[in-house]
Amino acid sequence: MAAGVSVRAGAAGVPYGHVVGSEKWRGSRLVRGLQGPVRLILEEDLALVDFHLPHGTCVLYVSEADVVAGNGFRRRLAQFRSASNLNGIVMVERTTTSDQYFPAMQNFVVLELGMTLLPVANQEEASQLIIQLVHEQSKDRTSNPFLRKQCSQLTHASILRTVQQIPGVGKTKALLLLQRFGSIHQLCNASVQELEQVVGQTVAQQIYAFFTQTN
Repeated sequence: MAAGVSVRAGAAGVPYGHVVGSEKWRGSRLVRGLQGPVRLILEEDLALVDFHLPHGTCVLYVSEADVVAGNGFRRRLAQFRSASNLNGIVMVERTTTSDQYFPAMQNFVVLELGMTLLPVANQEEASQLIIQLVHEQSKDRTSNPFLRKQCSQLTHASILRTVQQIPGVGKTKALLLLQRFGSIHQLCNASVQELEQVVGQTVAQQIYAFFTQTN
């Protein structure tokens, strides 16, 4: 681990159906939304992590104010990435105010850090997404309908592997494509122009050819 940095890796052994959250979130709309559907335990000093979920997954939350304020959140995310091998999911408030900063943040989180980024409108939406992630981890992954939703596409290894089979597409580009189009179905029906906005002209043409030749 990086010197002086702790992510409370011991909390990675969270039982199914439970969430371990940072005490700093007590009384927030996010915590109120979690209480009931999952078993929530609040602890002091989770350091860099906001919520630990089952199966070694943790959530780092970036608010609208954090995004607008500057680079403080970048240091926290970079510290987490260098100090831990846990599966980190970054939830960021994408609002009309923070939207102009989102492309740069997406590049930083996905391309530079190699982490999963999930945009949310507010804390209530974040709590519902965390609940769905916890429930998804507690059930058969092949039968859970949440896997068909956009956010779960980003954490489903088989979907990522499928996209990575396209010539010129690695893990980072696969994450960006799923974030933009949400599903394999929408991706294979995207135009070259739409694809270019995400991966550039050359790879866009390769993706388009891949799907048009195999469908």
